[in-house]
Amino acid sequence: MMKNIIYRVKKRQFPYFFVKMLFFLMLIMFIDFSIGSVLNYFYFRQVHGALYRTTYSLEKTKADVLIFGSSRANHHYNPDIIENWLNLTSYNVGRDGNFIFYSYAILQGVLKRYSPKIVILDITFDEFKESRNKYDRISSLLPYYNTHLELHPIINLKSTYEKYKLLSKIYPYNSSLVFIGAGNIDTKNQKLEDITGYLPLYKIWNEAIRIDSSFNIYQLDSNAIKCYEDFIKDCKNKGIQLFIVVSPYYVKLKYPNYSVMIGKEIAKRYEIKFFDYSNDSIFISNCSLFSNIQHMNDKGAKLFTNKIVDRIIKEKQLLFTIKP
Repeated sequence: MMKNIIYRVKKRQFPYFFVKMLFFLMLIMFIDFSIGSVLNYFYFRQVHGALYRTTYSLEKTKADVLIFGSSRANHHYNPDIIENWLNLTSYNVGRDGNFIFYSYAILQGVLKRYSPKIVILDITFDEFKESRNKYDRISSLLPYYNTHLELHPIINLKSTYEKYKLLSKIYPYNSSLVFIGAGNIDTKNQKLEDITGYLPLYKIWNEAIRIDSSFNIYQLDSNAIKCYEDFIKDCKNKGIQLFIVVSPYYVKLKYPNYSVMIGKEIAKRYEIKFFDYSNDSIFISNCSLFSNIQHMNDKGAKLFTNKIVDRIIKEKQLLFTIKP
């Protein structure tokens, strides 16, 4: 008798528990949707900053000359100099802490809208070295998952479950809260810098040059190499003149960097100009051109941009004389 009573009580409690669970899940979904919608709104109304520049690069720029790459691209190429020399509009789409995955994704967003005339791709030491950190950095593209289908192949590299995580409306922004707030504050000085995407550094490095006598052959990331090759192929297919560059480091190398060797070899295979300034004597002999061992300051960037544009002009003149 008692067992029957307990059984009936439990049977009545089960649907009540199910309803409570369903209500709880709906509440979580509502909170996620509400907070995610607010974050989305403020994300896409930013007026300056790294997140704004990514949106501008993907959706707005129509510059003739684009510079792709990491923070080294962002701090080493002054678009104003490029514009003055080439009489073409220019924009720097580089972003701190982001490498070939980000560059290729931005290129896809750009090519969906138009084809620039010239593209400069700056690659780094160890660009193709296996690293979990490079996949984590793909999170900078998550806010564009629902509006840019062309980015899905890159974003899905981040993890096997990325498309399921992105069912959450908060998830794309959970590492950007501080930046979203800062990007919504109207700061005139920062907005002026954001016009061309170039972010100058002004600190002067005053320490001795680092000597690197190592030669490391490491495991290469096949996804990174594929993106690099696809970047080259897409530019060639669109008739874009591509220049691949390794900008200066304040490091004296005894042996070439392994990724630079691989990048140069692939570029040669596709007949793409590859300029390696990583160990250029003009730069490594002058610490006043650097902000730290990996980044040049504004003075160094101006000198370097002038040298790159000079090389581009010479290549274009040579191309013109070779054509029948």
